[in-house]
Amino acid sequence: MTALPETLLGLVKAYSPSGAERPAVEYLVSRMQALGFSQATIDAAGNAVGVMGSGPRQIVLLGHIDTVPGEIPVRVAPSPLTPLPEGEGQVLYGRGSVDAKGPLACFVDAVARLGALEGWQLVVIGAVEEERDSDGARHVVSAYRPEFAIIGEPNRWDRLALGYKGSAWAELTVRREQAHTAAAQESACEAAIAVWLAAKAWAEEFNRGRQRVFDRLLLTLRAMSSGDEDYRQWARLSIGARLPLDLDPSAWYQRLAGLAGAAQVQPTGFALPAYQCEKNTPLVRAFLAAIRLAGGTPRFVYKTGTADLNVVGPLWKCPALVYGPGDSALDHTPDENLPLHEYARAVDVLAEALRTLVR
Repeated sequence: MTALPETLLGLVKAYSPSGAERPAVEYLVSRMQALGFSQATIDAAGNAVGVMGSGPRQIVLLGHIDTVPGEIPVRVAPSPLTPLPEGEGQVLYGRGSVDAKGPLACFVDAVARLGALEGWQLVVIGAVEEERDSDGARHVVSAYRPEFAIIGEPNRWDRLALGYKGSAWAELTVRREQAHTAAAQESACEAAIAVWLAAKAWAEEFNRGRQRVFDRLLLTLRAMSSGDEDYRQWARLSIGARLPLDLDPSAWYQRLAGLAGAAQVQPTGFALPAYQCEKNTPLVRAFLAAIRLAGGTPRFVYKTGTADLNVVGPLWKCPALVYGPGDSALDHTPDENLPLHEYARAVDVLAEALRTLVR
């Protein structure tokens, strides 16, 4: 049986939906102290921060410690794969095992394995609020200036993510004078749906000839509501947009406002532009070599969601990538689970990549 990784197991047991991360943060700080980190503290934003070494050169490993709501009983069980591929055995079930406590625990265990490296400071951050407005990442982006950045998200042990789409949310509100239902006047609901259909049509034209999903504009209608007050009707739509590299949030909001006509467009939350990492960097080369050394065939992926990479990448302006064990198709699902053999291999890869990087 594969030995149970204490860091991962303890972190997943500490249920920590966004806004209630404190128990998991306190556990992780205590765990990093026990593993011999030079420093382990809770910062002003509530992030867990561990530092190994005191050199002038800095590598930041930024994971997130919050999860979506929905507790899953934590258990270790035999792999559901039948027959089991060679080397596979136990699987850890629990909220966050994939997104993204698996990658975060991997960061902690790999850095602990390496210990202090002359001339370098390895900073592991378990950021809060990534699943909402990335408050933790927004706090640390001005506190560190790393030479290299590794962001923790699940993409399998043998894959590197080099790009994440942007996102922009908006509420669209249409108002119309109240009229009898027998009248020919367009209702607020009809007008709102007409704007949505116009936005979908514009997106289809924008996407024409774009083969990769990463390069397309993806729209979703997330909520609808309507009512009337003071003899006026209103209808409101919540519209989400996943943005490609060549369409930033401000340009999208401007386009949506043009399609909306007299309707009100109100941006909501924090909009993020898409971000793509450079491929030919010492950081990427170190990971490619480490994955091959572990017997894998490395691959690159470009994701349709967003991550804390979108927050820190444009400001840190250093070589960066996204790495972590786990199948991202299980993110936010009731079946979230992480094979322990994959976790162990990811720790091996990360430790070897860091060792190569600092030579």
